[in-house]
Amino acid sequence: MNATDRTPADLLRSALAADPARPLVTFYDDATGERVELSVATFANWVAKTANLLQGDLGAAPGDRVALLLPAHWQTAVWLLACSSVGVVADVGGDAGAADLVVAGPDALDAGRACSGERVALALRPLGGRFPSTPAGFVDYAVEVPGQGDRFVPYEVVDPEAPALVVAGAGMSGAEVVGRAVGDAGTLGLTGPGGRVLSLLSYETWEGLSAGLYGPLASGGSVVLCRNASLISEDALARRVEDERVTATVR
Repeated sequence: MNATDRTPADLLRSALAADPARPLVTFYDDATGERVELSVATFANWVAKTANLLQGDLGAAPGDRVALLLPAHWQTAVWLLACSSVGVVADVGGDAGAADLVVAGPDALDAGRACSGERVALALRPLGGRFPSTPAGFVDYAVEVPGQGDRFVPYEVVDPEAPALVVAGAGMSGAEVVGRAVGDAGTLGLTGPGGRVLSLLSYETWEGLSAGLYGPLASGGSVVLCRNASLISEDALARRVEDERVTATVR
């Protein structure tokens, strides 16, 4: 990170400037066999497209609250950084009925319908696939995002001291997210560029978000994010640690 980085979106811009080709998020879903690796550049492109969708088509503005009803997933990480880019509050697992917008995975569509604002559904299928048919009351993220622009410019400069994230009921500003992520990096074994943490944690706590996204982003490292890892053996997990050159495991 640079000394001027005050929001998670700033961290991503610094990572893109430093080394766009390095891996940032590697995602496994052991229920489907999916493996996806996103470089900083590829991840940033997804973030830009998602931020354009959020700000443009969905009409989100700084201070709006987006309920993210999603598991630990590479697309969830994209949405977290898109929210930071626009300046909206990402409320992880939040009350859809109290949110201005909702972004829901396939298992949370019923809860998402409590939102009276815009609703986005994510199929979370391999390769970012769409739903066979769009869920009633939602737009399908996989249908809407490909046509969005590859560059994002916010309508308003994002205030790093404004509310940016709510997780497990605790709110943080963008600056607080960055500060905590920097402070956590050493604990996670991310002592400098090249650190690679494998996370088995959900995104429902700060610890899961820090290990699974913000800590690696703040330290020049990367994350191997594992969903449904309980379905594989410890031996298989150990092989993954070796194959992915993991420097620390968090569970």
